[in-house]
Amino acid sequence: MTEPKRKRILSGVQPSGKLHLGNYFGAIKQHIALQDDGECFYFIADYHAQTTLGEAVRLELEATRDAKRKPRSGAEILQENVRDVALDYLALGLDPKKATFYRQSDVPEVTELSWILSTVTGMGLLERAHSYKDKVAQGIAASVGLFTYPILMAADILIVRSNVVPVGQDQVQHLEMTRDMAGYFNSTFGEIFPLPAERLDVAAKVPGTDGKKMSKSYGNAIEIFAEGKPLKKSVMGIVTDSTPPDAPKDPETRTPYLLYKLFATPEEVADLGQRYRAGGMGDGTAKQMLLEKIDAYFGPFREKRKQLAADPSFVEDVLRDGAKRARVETEKTLAMVREATGLAH
Repeated sequence: MTEPKRKRILSGVQPSGKLHLGNYFGAIKQHIALQDDGECFYFIADYHAQTTLGEAVRLELEATRDAKRKPRSGAEILQENVRDVALDYLALGLDPKKATFYRQSDVPEVTELSWILSTVTGMGLLERAHSYKDKVAQGIAASVGLFTYPILMAADILIVRSNVVPVGQDQVQHLEMTRDMAGYFNSTFGEIFPLPAERLDVAAKVPGTDGKKMSKSYGNAIEIFAEGKPLKKSVMGIVTDSTPPDAPKDPETRTPYLLYKLFATPEEVADLGQRYRAGGMGDGTAKQMLLEKIDAYFGPFREKRKQLAADPSFVEDVLRDGAKRARVETEKTLAMVREATGLAH
């Protein structure tokens, strides 16, 4: 087995809608920081997004029922989401010269490896997947694709023989399953795959506008690239209780303060916390302070995104070039897999 010379890092993002502050502080910021820490492969998981595309179409039909515009098809939704995610990452600092950035469906070796891994993976392993159970509980159709999602995820990771995968706590089980599948394959056909390790960042806790974890599915997100009235509506709409402004408050129980901490300096955080504890600090004032911080932080990124979006071919060129670079590695891996399994000819 040929091991990569540098630490090889892989992560993916689903194009399932507008990216929000939770995505940025939970993953994107770390992904961009890692560009100088190893050989990075980042992909847009459009195959994975198909497991919930039916739900996206349903929501689109609901959203346009009383609107004048024609509802978008599933294909249009997915393609727009892929382009949006790519623009977001590139505007936020991903450098396609440093990191290999590609669309999952442009690398066909992934799906071939997924099938081969499925032949050595037991049903019991997939039946224990928390993510599958959670999504079915949310009302997402229990398709075969949703059930075998962890196998495709394992193929994404193993096809470039990555060593490190940045994940949140909710994805640790999938990485454990990936190591299991790599082990099943290696014990059956020989040592081909390294066993990738998770990289657990001390991820920032990002509450949504209702105080729960920020998530598109909860409808409580503040979008990264929102601006003007939509951004103000999201921030000023943060749910707070009826505690009078004059009353002292524990800042750690106030959602505006928790979000403000993500943007402010330690001195600014300490000052706002003291004002809450002393009394006389209303949540409305804190929301306005938060709005100003978000505007100042993401303002330059917004301008860069607008510049990138002005060239319709830019994103496609970046993703296609990234896929070509990725396939240099994925073809090497698949050649070894085919040789080991008797499929080479």
